[in-house]
Amino acid sequence: MSTSVRARTGRRSAGVVAAAIAATLVLATPASAHVEVASEGARALAENVTLNFDAATESDAAGITKLEVFLPKGITPADVTYGKGPTGWKLDPTEQGFTVSGPAAAVGEDVTYSVVVRQLPDAKSLVFKTLQTYDDGRVDRWIELEESSGGGHGHSAPVLELKAAAPGAEPVAPVPSATPTSATPSPSAPPATEPAAAQPPPSDRATAAAEEDGSSPALPIGIAVAVLALAGGLWWFLRHRRTGTA
Repeated sequence: MSTSVRARTGRRSAGVVAAAIAATLVLATPASAHVEVASEGARALAENVTLNFDAATESDAAGITKLEVFLPKGITPADVTYGKGPTGWKLDPTEQGFTVSGPAAAVGEDVTYSVVVRQLPDAKSLVFKTLQTYDDGRVDRWIELEESSGGGHGHSAPVLELKAAAPGAEPVAPVPSATPTSATPSPSAPPATEPAAAQPPPSDRATAAAEEDGSSPALPIGIAVAVLALAGGLWWFLRHRRTGTA
């Protein structure tokens, strides 16, 4: 074999090896975020679904202490309950999702936990944006969408792909709000009917009417007495006059 042929063969072999190495690196690149979510057979409108989250550590100096998840549309904090996770960790609802936190994990240790969702929404995929906090204050923000990150996987948010809803599946009624609501005040009792004003006896009605007209019953009574006295005096005068004349 000539030297030129050997050189060409060597260059070809080197190219094949380089291509193989490149392909291996591409396949080794994570196909999803460093915080991943999975659920076996997850489908739209499925009920009581367990979601498994795996948060890979990105620090070689601190341990993970908290994961804050922002729920996608169609799932409320009241729909989520804690499954299992690291010893001493617990779930707390937030306005937009929940946090899972506890004692710091060992340096270099990933955190795996699960939650149970009352019902998945009718969607094709669900995005669970996550903030990953370490005990030294570092925060990794896994919140980017692939469209906005240029197709890369730098800080992509974990995504759960859903199968189509099962035939006949329907949305369940929403969970009642945990916030206590003010009791509806009972209708106030209608006011008791006021008793009719007591009617004055017949003897007092004339007095009441006269007082309303601005006059008093004493005036006609005085006049009557004066008339009687005058009549009596006139009768007495006439009688004695007749007697004297006789």
